[in-house]
Amino acid sequence: MSLYRKDLNNQLKNIEVSEIRQFDEATSSIPDILKLTLGEPDFNIPKHVQTAAKEAIDDNFSHYTSNAGTPEVRKAAADFQNKKYGLHYKPENVITTVGASEAIAAALGTILNPGDGVIVPAPIYSAYTPLINFYHGTEVRVNTRSNNFVLTPAMIDQTIAAHPDINFKAVILNYPSNPTGVTYRKEELEALVDVFKKHNLWVVSDEIYSELTYGAKHTSIAALIPHQTILISGLSKSHAMTGWRIGFIFADADLINEIKKVHQYMVTAATSIVQKAAVEALNNGADDGLEMAKQYIKRRDYVYKEMSDMGFEIARPDGAFYIFAKIPAAFNQDSMAFCKDLAQKNHLALIPGHAFGEEGEGYLRLSYASDMDKLQEAMHRLRAYIENPANQVN
Repeated sequence: MSLYRKDLNNQLKNIEVSEIRQFDEATSSIPDILKLTLGEPDFNIPKHVQTAAKEAIDDNFSHYTSNAGTPEVRKAAADFQNKKYGLHYKPENVITTVGASEAIAAALGTILNPGDGVIVPAPIYSAYTPLINFYHGTEVRVNTRSNNFVLTPAMIDQTIAAHPDINFKAVILNYPSNPTGVTYRKEELEALVDVFKKHNLWVVSDEIYSELTYGAKHTSIAALIPHQTILISGLSKSHAMTGWRIGFIFADADLINEIKKVHQYMVTAATSIVQKAAVEALNNGADDGLEMAKQYIKRRDYVYKEMSDMGFEIARPDGAFYIFAKIPAAFNQDSMAFCKDLAQKNHLALIPGHAFGEEGEGYLRLSYASDMDKLQEAMHRLRAYIENPANQVN
């Protein structure tokens, strides 16, 4: 018999466990399954960063830090952004968070009042929608498929005009993008800045993949519209520190002081030992991610060519480590059905596009954060599935 309990938070009725995680776990029991599902680097954390963490343990650096992080890690994070992307942050512009996920939650929890509108270009990573719902905001999604997954000023204007009853407070940017790998050129960001200013929108810019940009150098929108930007970053992707959960929020100092209130009551502070490791990563491993990026480019080019040859339509990714591919017309366009069938028959797990919203239906996401041997085997299995007439829709 279950224990009696009162009703839970009503917002939980609108929130599900991420379809990414659900699908990853559901396929784990398939024998010989090859999974290219999660967005996690296959590289090890750089040795010098590991050493810094070990030294912190040996030095018994095990007590609470200040809520926003140690002065050293906040300075290192600010210096990193300033040197890499031409920004002008000081330690007082930084909060150290438990990963970028907590950073997003704290930022949205600070700026949203019930009913406030948030523009979300879609398809997009699945973390934003539940948080907007949890804080009683109003998510308004913008389908970017017609423009190769890039948000335009006209889309912003049209969206706001179509919802005159909504008080639009913010827009989410995530670039390079999860799931598409598409990023924004500087001129595209400059065009967006004018419309963001016109509508007085906060820009919550998740740039966690900024060090994994291929081709043109990454431009942070914080360089173009600093006083309206809440910049999210971290070391999960650039330094393969996913499990260490270290992220950062950058914003004007007065806003940081408000975000710190939400952050404090969520987590108190980020882990002390990991903050020491982060100082080492930021100060002495600023280009560690660039070495990883060289391998990702080779992997991207290989997978892009192989899947294009199989008939998948792909908006060429210029960052992150994902391929977001349109399922060929000869096959079941229900992305969940396609991916389940592929996993069961050919033991290859890819993420259904529906996991990134209705705008992702008909697509699938492949993470190429795996070595070439695995990627070659994955392409062999995918090709075998695609070339089997029995798998095509009659």
